Amino acid sequence: MSGAAVSSIQKIPTKYLRQKAQEFLTSRKHANNLVDIIAQWDQQDSGISCILTLETIFLEVLKRGDMYQERTITLTIGEPSAESRYISWLRNCFEEVWAKILASIESCRSGVQLQALSTAIKLMAEEGKAPLEPTGDLEYYFPLHRLKHILMSLLSPEKDNVHLIARFQELANYLDALYFTWKCLPSLTPKRQPHEIYIKNLLELIDKLPLPKDAQGEATKNSELLCGPQQATGGFTWDQTSARRALNKTWACVMHWELTPQLHKQLLVVLLERVMPHLEKPVLLTDFLMDSLDADGPIGLLALQGVFLLVTQHNLEYPNIFTKLYSMFEPEIFHTKYKARLFYLSDLFLSSTHIPEALVAAFAKRLARLTLVAPAEDILIILLFIGNLLLRHPGLKRLIDHPQGGEVHAEDTSSAADPFLMEERDPLQSNALMSSLWEIRALQWHVLPSVATAARFIREPLPSVEYDMAAALERTGGHIFERELKNRVKEIMLTFERPTSMALPKGERLLQYWQLTSSH
Repeated sequence: MSGAAVSSIQKIPTKYLRQKAQEFLTSRKHANNLVDIIAQWDQQDSGISCILTLETIFLEVLKRGDMYQERTITLTIGEPSAESRYISWLRNCFEEVWAKILASIESCRSGVQLQALSTAIKLMAEEGKAPLEPTGDLEYYFPLHRLKHILMSLLSPEKDNVHLIARFQELANYLDALYFTWKCLPSLTPKRQPHEIYIKNLLELIDKLPLPKDAQGEATKNSELLCGPQQATGGFTWDQTSARRALNKTWACVMHWELTPQLHKQLLVVLLERVMPHLEKPVLLTDFLMDSLDADGPIGLLALQGVFLLVTQHNLEYPNIFTKLYSMFEPEIFHTKYKARLFYLSDLFLSSTHIPEALVAAFAKRLARLTLVAPAEDILIILLFIGNLLLRHPGLKRLIDHPQGGEVHAEDTSSAADPFLMEERDPLQSNALMSSLWEIRALQWHVLPSVATAARFIREPLPSVEYDMAAALERTGGHIFERELKNRVKEIMLTFERPTSMALPKGERLLQYWQLTSSH
């Protein structure tokens, strides 16, 4: 192509791209328009326009079957026909466009990336409905090679693609796309240690991909397919065993990688919320979860939930679980994102009435002591928690008025005479049964009326049923603030007249001078 031709290509305005596309689709004599549009792609600020234009072209070309080519065996050597050459040229352009789309997903600015991903999914879907080559007796076809290249672009080892993965999550609504994504993942998961960004992208992708437990029920409910006939019975069959096997293969590689604290936390979240119910041998996670329990902060909290699942669902024996749980109740817990999990899991762990009374007393006393430094919303949760412990173990009511505890007045909140050992790591050695819940008494003079009212439960008969901890954990400090605001602040009238324009209100003296001035 001459330099003059290149110069003319560079001067093609964006507004003419769709016109050129329409000319190309109308007549083959405008075939060079496709070359011009592809060449315009690399020009500044032309990315999204070119992507949309080429999307329009190739969606129509696929629907028409213009790139469809029968597999024939040539017995004689000769020149291919003009039609064959045109199809071959068109398919080469299609592959060039695919390469540019994938490159845009990996390296362009965010807006272009999202549009390139959307176009890639649409072209993949249309190619599934209109394959480029015969598929034999298959009733259903999915372009797996296209999906694999899209996933390779998303699982970049260099760029954090959270925003792209969030858009890709829309494919989870299509049963066939979800299934084949799971099928692709094992081949894209390296056994050797990958880059940190790749691990983050992979965990983010797994977190966005559901794996239905009831495949038949899910297939009936979600019958829409990305490719092929829009019914789940149109040649596609969900293979639950194969999908679970793919997940287990992928996770087996992940568990051998070294993780930073941030990735360790992300992995535990994905494990608990997505992966664990589908693992073939979850007991193999025991060592990993036990090691994670020793970590401080959110990692230990999340590992606690995993251990709880192994104990309750897979008969894992862990005799020191209560000691570990007890040690997690430190003032720092109120500043972590996952504190609600700790309260919820602790309530479940301590729900049995067969736990030694001294152990439960230690938890109740430690929680009561923490109310002295906890935020207001957490104090309310702790009070409900302690109330549940007193309901399950009536013998603990003696902590309310223990002889050695004595009466605590508003000006006396010292714990110097308290036999309870807050620094003791073993709950059974903390002397909790010799103490009293004077901390709750002290809360009856809290500055917030809601907290003071809640703390008065120890002076009233306990309810016959336990408090709903799950419902209480949904509340936040915002609820307390809003409630107090409504109690203390009345509505203030800001204006007597509703403004109708930028003009001054009626009766404003300045208005007459403004009118006089503006009239000249």
